[in-house]
Amino acid sequence: MGELQDQMVMAMRLRNFSPKTIKSYVSVVRGYVRKFGKSPREMGEEEVRTYLQSLMERGAGWATIRQTRSVLTFLYRDTLKREWKVENIPHPKREKRLPVVFSTEEVKRFLEGVRNPKHRLVMMACYSAGLRVSEAVHLKVTDIDSARMQIRVEQGKGKKDRYTLLGNVFLSELRSYWKIYRPQPWLFAGRNPEMPLSERTVQAVFTKVKKKVVLPSM
Repeated sequence: MGELQDQMVMAMRLRNFSPKTIKSYVSVVRGYVRKFGKSPREMGEEEVRTYLQSLMERGAGWATIRQTRSVLTFLYRDTLKREWKVENIPHPKREKRLPVVFSTEEVKRFLEGVRNPKHRLVMMACYSAGLRVSEAVHLKVTDIDSARMQIRVEQGKGKKDRYTLLGNVFLSELRSYWKIYRPQPWLFAGRNPEMPLSERTVQAVFTKVKKKVVLPSM
């Protein structure tokens, strides 16, 4: 996309989009361009409708279609500054699904299946403190406040800092972990001690262990 991609990336940076979001938006637009083999400047609402329809026919989920619609809206309205009749492109209906919630016994069985102490502690952080994987892997030693029984989550969702509860069981496990590993500054460092454990590693461990202990699909 060349110049247009640079223009779009600059527009996202000015709005303080995260690098991960920028990468995701660019990927969506590239898929759109590949579909028609033309520059977005030469296309419009008709192509967007056709592209969303093609995603639905291929079995894409509601979240994917909704994100694609938002990305293309941003491309035309905010990057190309084109008058964009968003209301003319309908939102896909949201799929109504009940969330899969693991029982206490299932969570216990899952954690027992994680052999690596560091990986198990990351999973415990997610379950006991309600953290996202990205938040758990970016915890620092200084974020654990055992006096107030709190965990400081820096730059979480919406790039806001917040506090969450520090459970007694999790704290006890953390103290045992600290005696062995003495982590610094990241609570859960990756292979390079100066970098945190990657989200991809945690997600891969989760998938592997979930299959091994036969838990319900998410």
